[in-house]
Amino acid sequence: MTALGSGPALPEGWILRRPTLDDLPAILAMVHASDMAAVGEADFTPDEVREALTDPGTDMSRDSWVALDETGTIVGWTYPHNADGGDRDFIEVYVWPERGRPAQRPLLELILARAAERGAELGHEVYTVRAGAVPVEKDYIELLADRGFVFNRQHCRMRRSLEGVSPTPPAPPAGVTIRPVRPGDEAEMRRFHAVIEAAFRDTDHLAVDYDAWRRQVDAEPTKTWNEWLVALVDDEIAGALQSVDGEDNEGFVRRLAVDRDHRRRGIGEALLRHAFAVYAANGRGRAGLGVDMANPTRAVQLYLAVGLTPLYQANIYEKVLDLGR
Repeated sequence: MTALGSGPALPEGWILRRPTLDDLPAILAMVHASDMAAVGEADFTPDEVREALTDPGTDMSRDSWVALDETGTIVGWTYPHNADGGDRDFIEVYVWPERGRPAQRPLLELILARAAERGAELGHEVYTVRAGAVPVEKDYIELLADRGFVFNRQHCRMRRSLEGVSPTPPAPPAGVTIRPVRPGDEAEMRRFHAVIEAAFRDTDHLAVDYDAWRRQVDAEPTKTWNEWLVALVDDEIAGALQSVDGEDNEGFVRRLAVDRDHRRRGIGEALLRHAFAVYAANGRGRAGLGVDMANPTRAVQLYLAVGLTPLYQANIYEKVLDLGR
């Protein structure tokens, strides 16, 4: 039976409990097993697990659960993401392929119930819950449909090799300067964050305020600051690129944003090509990113143009909760 909450029963000897940071290696092993089954390779880093566990707006003691089988092995994990207290939560449910399947529905039921509570606590009468699934995860997709989720949009994971990429960045467009961000410059970091938030306002990006974002950045154990780039026009930040360490020494573009007033000048492409050169200089073998296929800036065409190719696609499903009833 479950150790916390109520809902579908687990097999005899299995339990649900709250995660801690000490669980990070075990959670990562389980997520990697899930990734391998879904997309053929590990696609989650230790930093990403830590970030999910300590996400702004997420309290491990209230919002997340892990499932343990009769041997005490973590075989499932669920958590939400709503960093800014808005009217939308993104939930994740990971289980060890086959081995952790009995925990999938109990975890989903728990996180859905918690999402409704979170929405009410935040004062929303209508609260949207979204979840992602790779098309091959048919059992999970059926489970989401059974709980009232409908298809919303599709995301794509893209990648390119850095073999043959010069470690010397190409020249940017006329009037544009590209350099690493200055992490010790508070005003510059605020502008960096603001450019990203403004550019992603019309996409599936979940907003987060500066203070929460900066706490999260500062808590990350590894940061390669020369891979965080700004594009300057008239000494003002017109574009920003935020990188993280991907799996297998991949340089991963977490966010790429260009200020609306400076689009269609080649700044986004210049930031990407500059990042690829820096990744290569740092000894990385490949670059990657994820893209919302419904992005109104037609980002996919840009990514294809700079040599990125689709690795896999993930569907996004959503369920609208009426909390005012």
